[in-house]
Amino acid sequence: MEKLEADILEILQEDCRTTPAQVAVMLGEDEERVKRAIASLEKRGTLVKYAAIVNLEEEEDECVEAFVEVTVTPQSGSGYDGIAAEIAQHPEVVSLYLMSGAYDFAVILRSRSVKSISAFISECIATFQCVTSTATHFILKKYKIEGAVTEKKNAKRRLSVQA
Repeated sequence: MEKLEADILEILQEDCRTTPAQVAVMLGEDEERVKRAIASLEKRGTLVKYAAIVNLEEEEDECVEAFVEVTVTPQSGSGYDGIAAEIAQHPEVVSLYLMSGAYDFAVILRSRSVKSISAFISECIATFQCVTSTATHFILKKYKIEGAVTEKKNAKRRLSVQA
């Protein structure tokens, strides 16, 4: 990856709303060259998606997220990729990663309730023949999401009371 592409990615990761014209000014580059570089990054699959980081804890609507560790026995012919494709197709699955260590996959799930996440794990993920174990961790509070601190600087904090 050339330096221009790396610089563009850094800017877009900080604020995906930055236009190619703004990126060009920030980098002292020609706007058309920036547009071509962005198009190339998109075509190669390096730039996958433009997204907003959302802290749903601030909203009234109920939203539950869970981090699920999944251990599997890889399937002949498709290995981990086939299992991942099967898990990834479900709308509850927000993120899916192949891991090294004690478990094979890390799955981030999002749904409206603990009950619906529990049902998805027990009725879907755990029923795959290749799945040997799961461990579910419900996310209670997010302090930082994709590099962005979620707590407001002026948020009320408990004061230390000492006798």
